[in-house]
Amino acid sequence: MSAASTMADAFQTFLAEGLGLLQEMDEGLLRLEDYPTDEEAINAVFRAAHTIKGSAGLFGLDEIVAFTHNVESVLDRVREGTLSFSGEMVGVMFRCRDHMGELLLLVSSESEIGGALLHEGEQLSALLRRHLGDSHTLALQPDEPRQQQAQLDSPVDIQLDGAQHDDTWHISLRFAAEVLQNGMDPASFIRYLHTLGKVTQIETLFDTLPPAEQMNPEHCYLGFEIRFRGDVAKSTIEGIFDFVRDDCALRILQPGSKVSDYIQLIQELPEEDLRLGDLLVKVGAITQRELERGLATQQNNVSIEHGTGPLGSILIEQHAVQPELVDAAVARQQDVRQRQNQESRLIRVHADKLDSLINLVGELVIANAGVGLLAAQGKDTRMIEAHSDVSRLVEDIRDEAMRLRMVEIGETFNRFRRVVRDVARELGKDIALTISGADTELDKSVVERIADPLTHLVRNAVDHGIESAAERLAAGKPAQGQLHLNAFHESGNIIIEVSDDGGGLDRDRILTKAIEKGLVNPGDHLSDKDICNLIFEAGFSTSDKVSNLSGRGVGMDVVRRNIQALRGTVEIDSQQGVGSIFRLRLPLTLAIIDGFLMGVGDDHYVVPLDMVVECVELQAGADAQQGYINLRNEALPLLLVRQHFGLPEAQRRRQNVVVVNDGGRKAGLVVDDLKGELQAVVKPLGSMFDQLRGISGSTILGSGEVALMLDVPVLLQQATRQASTLITH
Repeated sequence: MSAASTMADAFQTFLAEGLGLLQEMDEGLLRLEDYPTDEEAINAVFRAAHTIKGSAGLFGLDEIVAFTHNVESVLDRVREGTLSFSGEMVGVMFRCRDHMGELLLLVSSESEIGGALLHEGEQLSALLRRHLGDSHTLALQPDEPRQQQAQLDSPVDIQLDGAQHDDTWHISLRFAAEVLQNGMDPASFIRYLHTLGKVTQIETLFDTLPPAEQMNPEHCYLGFEIRFRGDVAKSTIEGIFDFVRDDCALRILQPGSKVSDYIQLIQELPEEDLRLGDLLVKVGAITQRELERGLATQQNNVSIEHGTGPLGSILIEQHAVQPELVDAAVARQQDVRQRQNQESRLIRVHADKLDSLINLVGELVIANAGVGLLAAQGKDTRMIEAHSDVSRLVEDIRDEAMRLRMVEIGETFNRFRRVVRDVARELGKDIALTISGADTELDKSVVERIADPLTHLVRNAVDHGIESAAERLAAGKPAQGQLHLNAFHESGNIIIEVSDDGGGLDRDRILTKAIEKGLVNPGDHLSDKDICNLIFEAGFSTSDKVSNLSGRGVGMDVVRRNIQALRGTVEIDSQQGVGSIFRLRLPLTLAIIDGFLMGVGDDHYVVPLDMVVECVELQAGADAQQGYINLRNEALPLLLVRQHFGLPEAQRRRQNVVVVNDGGRKAGLVVDDLKGELQAVVKPLGSMFDQLRGISGSTILGSGEVALMLDVPVLLQQATRQASTLITH
């Protein structure tokens, strides 16, 4: 592979990961809107912006780097606590996130960044700089210095063993005897330390002081243990003694109260495979000089038998760092390496390659069915056994291949957090979105094609379903509306529910509008369900005015059309004044299914095996024409497949009823022959068959014949309707 090709692949990976990071920013900002001090959310937003900036820099995307740097700077001030997340700032950050998304999309299309986008970036950067400027001018209130002074003057519990639990730095200082001869005054360095904070305690050590007769008046024999309070970095304190680095031994231990802060910094570091010393330097727990001294000690202590000693232990012995920080750094190293090992086991595969694999597996299934038919016809026992083994392997391959395409629906659900927020704000409503079943898996192709229908349903729930805060309070409801997205598996299908606690569907108003538009006649008697389903008619809308959100009658008909194209159904369960539930029922996969094969005359039909409850023989004397039979004291609606599809009548010895279930509704399909289970490769029908009701696709049998896939939900509806009509009359 050429370098150019490798770079292009890396660039595509950067774009894909960038869009994922923007989604993380969305989720973090939505969290901060409700909980402005949530440190985990602040750090998540910061990490996303920081990662995008770093990756963009690798590809020379200077515009993205420059803009994201401003975003990162503001977020850094928020992390430090010098800037708070106000409602205004959350709004600005949402705009910045959208601008970053536009820049990424423009880069992906290899287009030049135009004037309008540059102008938007300049405006947002000015807003960010204003916040940065404000943070610089933050000062203590007049009463704060007195409070701080009182704290600094409070007694300090001195422990000279290097362990302390207050907010003071512990500085151990030992000057070389010749420091005075070299023109340096030890006291001047301690006096300068006062300019950075407050020296709360000094203990002078005389352990190296010789007898009086051996003393040299030009030598320094004193050592110092210093307690210091100041909001400074460790490297700043170390820098005070730069001029006497060769004439002193210096050890600086962080305040015990800051150990937890350093541990948090260690945990929040980007997932880089850093060495222990580099990791501690990066968070400021030790300085570069302390690391070099520790490494030098480690190198000098090399032994043939034991190799090098652990650096962490050496740094602890040198009082450069607390043991807790070394433990946290080691744990972070192990966590990062474990994650990297897991990631190294993952590979990115282009969707087209997966589709090609599924197609090949489908052809393998068809070919295997043909071999099985030949083996059965030849009555060769060994061939039949061999085919049985191959069939088992083919089924395993099919299941594994299909599992590759399965993805969790949570990522699609999470996109609607931003949709709900923006639409609710535009309408002046207070709406909370809750999500459940986010780990429910379904075919990637289904996920991609339900995004638009779900968007329509969510926007309609926010716009039409949930009332304003004033209306809700007047109705005795909480001011905040509730919107819920839920997903779960049922009978080989995935059920997606969009529910709200709004006003529900106004059936009288829907019926009035339908009559006005000529969709129904004034004298027609419709059930509640039929009235609710009128909202799916093209051009239907109950809104009196047109806005950018609703009123044009475009959307709900698109929902039903898109769901039906996926071999699914959409149902409505609504109670006026209580709320509504829109329930989407979709197949888990559109490619290969376990099916049940049936025969009517010379024609073959397949239904999903998960929907088949049982098969019974239509008893002699039972009249299928009456539309139902008594099945164990239960009225079971019937649908005659031959009659439904207009097939010619034929002499037959017996008829069978295949009992199918879809979402709790049962019906019996009357067929001639039961041919058993099979693996069906679903093939779409051409556009000329779009209006054919009751057929959702086709499959090829091992004999080469074509079998039609029955659309069970549609057939159940028709069977139930026919049975109700016959019973009524």
